[in-house]
Amino acid sequence: MKTKPDFHIRPERPADHLEIRSVNEAAFARPDEADLIDRLRAEGVVLLSLVAEIEREIVGHILFSRMAIEIAQGRLPAVSLAPMAVRPKHQRHGVGGRLIRHGLRELRGSGERIVIVVGHKDYYPRFGFGFETSRSLSSPFPVHAVMAMELSEGALAGVRGVLRFAAAFGL
Repeated sequence: MKTKPDFHIRPERPADHLEIRSVNEAAFARPDEADLIDRLRAEGVVLLSLVAEIEREIVGHILFSRMAIEIAQGRLPAVSLAPMAVRPKHQRHGVGGRLIRHGLRELRGSGERIVIVVGHKDYYPRFGFGFETSRSLSSPFPVHAVMAMELSEGALAGVRGVLRFAAAFGL
């Protein structure tokens, strides 16, 4: 029986950019997410970008960027998780889950309080993202796709507002 190779997670380096583009294009079968990453970097809003490697090959990538929740009192800082990609042959092996958990740990450690994801309703809740926490937040996305996570308990208590993603998202 063949065992799956182990992988490790590390911050991206500038030399990784082409391989990160390749991972995203392979995972999504289009260039849109890879182009989004380039725009987020150019805009200067990337907070954390991690890669998963197996034997020096990048097989997964996750990016977190600055966003805000517009509330009556001003803007509340938040983090957007997007995109997250794993090469097709490495999907369903835990790479994405480890990237998410690792990233959330680092964000919590750096004092971030709120993370927003627009994603699959059956995938992200297993990591603690929920619809209840995002119910009072409006966005241009379908309600069933927008989920929030409090990295600091009560960070979204009583918060009503509009999600404002980085300009790179084109919203």
